Amino acid sequence: MSFDGRLHKVFQLSKALEQNKQKMVELAVKNLQFTVKDSAKEVDLVIDRLSMYEDARSFLADRVPLGGPGSSVSLMLSYNGSAWLNTAITSIYIVGNKVNVKFSSKGDDVMALTRAMYQPIFGDDVTFYQGSGKSFIDESLKDPTVSAVVVFGFDENIMPYQEAVERSGKKFIFEGPGQDPFIVFPDADLDLALDDLVVAKYIYSGQTCTAPKRIFIHRSIYETFLERLVDRVKRLIVGDPADEKTDVSPVASGLAVRRIGIQLEDAVHKGAQILVGGRIEGNLIHPTVVKNATDDMLGMREEVFGPVAFTSSFETPEEVLARAKDHKYGLRAAVFGGKVAREVAAVLRWEDYCHPVPDYTFGKFGTVAYNEPRSISWRGAFITKPVGGYGYSGWIWETVDGRFRIKQGPKLFSIETSVPA
Repeated sequence: MSFDGRLHKVFQLSKALEQNKQKMVELAVKNLQFTVKDSAKEVDLVIDRLSMYEDARSFLADRVPLGGPGSSVSLMLSYNGSAWLNTAITSIYIVGNKVNVKFSSKGDDVMALTRAMYQPIFGDDVTFYQGSGKSFIDESLKDPTVSAVVVFGFDENIMPYQEAVERSGKKFIFEGPGQDPFIVFPDADLDLALDDLVVAKYIYSGQTCTAPKRIFIHRSIYETFLERLVDRVKRLIVGDPADEKTDVSPVASGLAVRRIGIQLEDAVHKGAQILVGGRIEGNLIHPTVVKNATDDMLGMREEVFGPVAFTSSFETPEEVLARAKDHKYGLRAAVFGGKVAREVAAVLRWEDYCHPVPDYTFGKFGTVAYNEPRSISWRGAFITKPVGGYGYSGWIWETVDGRFRIKQGPKLFSIETSVPA
C-alpha cells in the first residue's frame, strides 16, 4: 500500500476517534481514573496530531519497513494513556510496518475500544496481543517476522533484556521515565512559568513521564513563587474523575502511590516542609507542594508519578546546572528567564536527533524548553517532533554491521522502524 493509502486510513482512524470520543473518555475514567477534563482534551489533542502526518509526508513518503515487506514491529504501551497511544501505533504503521500492540492490563476496556476502531480500518495490519508483557517481549525477540520491538516502561525492568536483544540482532527502542528539572530564574515571566508548572505537573494527576519533577527556583524569588504556586494548587478541585469539574483524581498505580508515600515521609524526615497537600486516601493523593527539597531526598532521585511537586531553591546558574545534570534520567527540561536561562538551556540540550553514544549518557536532555510551555514544546510528539531522552530515560539497542551499539536522544518511531526505499 502507498503512503497515501496508509495516510487515508490514519485519517479514517481520526474520524473514528472523534465519533467515539465520549466512549473513550468514559473508559479512561473507568480504567485509569483520569479525569473527564484531561481525557477529553487528550482525544482532541490526538486528533490534531494525526492531522500532522500530512506535514510528515516530505520525510516519510519514500520510506519502507525496516524488515522488508510484510514485516512487523512489536509495540508495548504504558498504562498512563488512552487516546494518545494512537500516535505511537500509527507512527509505526505509517511507514508500512504491520504492528502488534500490547496494552497495559490496566487499560483492558480502552484496548477493546481501540481494537474495535482499528479492525475495520486496518484489518490484520494492526493486531492486539493479550498475553503478559514478558511473554510479549520474549516472543517478539524470537519471531523472525519482527524487525523491531518498541517498549514504554521502567528502565530497571528492561535492562535485563540487553543480552537477549544482542543475541536476536533486532532493534529495540525503549521509552522510559523522567525526573525532569523545571528551572526558574529571577528575570523569568513568573505568570508563564506558573501557568506551565501547574498544568504540566498536575494534569493526569501527575502521571506523565514529562511532568516537571524537580522544581528549581532562584533563591531571590523562591518565597514569592511558592506563595503563588500554593495559592493555585489550593484551587485545584480534587475528587471523582467522572465529575467534569475535577482537576486531580486518584492515581492508577498502587505502586506509584506507595512510592510517593515513602518519598514524602523521607522528605519530611530530612527537613523538608509540606506547604499544601500531603494527604493520601487510598489511591487519591491530594495535590502537594514540598518546600526545601534536597537532592538526596527520594522525591528528587526517583521518578515521582503523581501530583507532588518537590521544590528547591538555587543561588547561581553553575549550581542549578550541576544539580539538574546530576541525575540518571534525562528526558525533558524546562528553563524560564532571560540571557542566563537561555545559556543554561543550551548546556542541557544535546543533539536534535538520536545518535550513537559510547555508553548511557547522563546530564543531557532530549527536549529542552526555553520560555515555552509544554503544550508548544511537545506539539507534534511522535508525529513530526522527535521525543526521547538520555541516561536511563530511553535508548535504542541495535546491531549494525555485526556490531552492537546504543543510541540515545530524541527519535521518531517512524524513522527508526523504516529505511529509505
